[in-house]
Amino acid sequence: MRKDTIFSPAFGNRPTYLVGRESVLEDLCLGLESMPGSKERSTVLLGQRGSGKTVLLWELADRAAAQGFVVASPTIASDGMLARIVEKIQDAGTRFVSDAPHVSGGTVGVFSFEVGLEFSRDVEQTKSAQFKLTQLLRRLSKQGRGVLILVDELQANSQDVRELVAVYQELIGEGLNVALVMAGLPGAVSATLNDRVLTFLNRARKVSLGPLPTMDVEAFYASAFGKLKVGASSAQVLRAAQTAQGSPYLMQLVGHGIVLRAEGDTLSDETFDAAVASARREFENDVCETTLAALSDMDVRFLCEMALDEGESSTARVAERLDVTVDYAQKYRKRLIDAGVLESSGWGKVRICVPLLEGYLRERQ
Repeated sequence: MRKDTIFSPAFGNRPTYLVGRESVLEDLCLGLESMPGSKERSTVLLGQRGSGKTVLLWELADRAAAQGFVVASPTIASDGMLARIVEKIQDAGTRFVSDAPHVSGGTVGVFSFEVGLEFSRDVEQTKSAQFKLTQLLRRLSKQGRGVLILVDELQANSQDVRELVAVYQELIGEGLNVALVMAGLPGAVSATLNDRVLTFLNRARKVSLGPLPTMDVEAFYASAFGKLKVGASSAQVLRAAQTAQGSPYLMQLVGHGIVLRAEGDTLSDETFDAAVASARREFENDVCETTLAALSDMDVRFLCEMALDEGESSTARVAERLDVTVDYAQKYRKRLIDAGVLESSGWGKVRICVPLLEGYLRERQ
């Protein structure tokens, strides 16, 4: 079996090479060079499962650290998130401060650090995570250090997210050197932006992670297969790129499957087809099934009727098949667009935009 040193087909795994996202990363890094409080310092990444959100956050973490930022590495938006962010900033920022005791606010005790970025016992035991985060930012700012906070798997109706955004607004108001990048599924991001407590985020920059260009994937495959001595023809390389449908995760699955199965100097069509079929099954289990599980029964019915059209669908035609009014169908059309499962393709037209989902739905019927 040939050893695969390039492809990393697992959620959250950092691939050896980043394909088709360099411009997004460059924009994010440029944003960190802007003035504290500027719009470019607050970003929300939107993308379907397998679109590379987590990989982008980790790559940004590395590049921001190289720029001199103290980075709270990607933290999942779940219970206790703020406390974990505080701990990460302490760990990453300690080397930038002296070991001498530091007093904030002019008094010793409740408002002080003990050594480095370690809080006094009073602060550790009695103060909130928001308070601790503010104290850390104030101290690091005095040391000339900016702080980047990265949040992954943004959740709708999250109290932890509300608390983070609230304290982030206050930090910006103080003029502290801080930046925030959050990533999530389109539906979770949409719900978060519509939260009346989080209207501040509507001023943040939104970056949608669309499909990778086929030509970028094709070039990557050609280079990777060459380095790993996989004897793929130019036609097979193109077919592999087209199979990936712009999905970073599916791209990794297809490439990994081909590398593991390839033998000798020539890749047979039978081996190629087996690798693609295996990659498709894994993607359907990991992405298609998970996407459908998060939807209502009516959402899924809407999608099943759309899948019969093999391409774009008319909302009116789908409503007729479901035996509902167009206005009623429009509600589910909007829900599915907000969730990132559908995209508008013209007046009254929509198409399924999750790779392989349309065919998967047809096979289930």
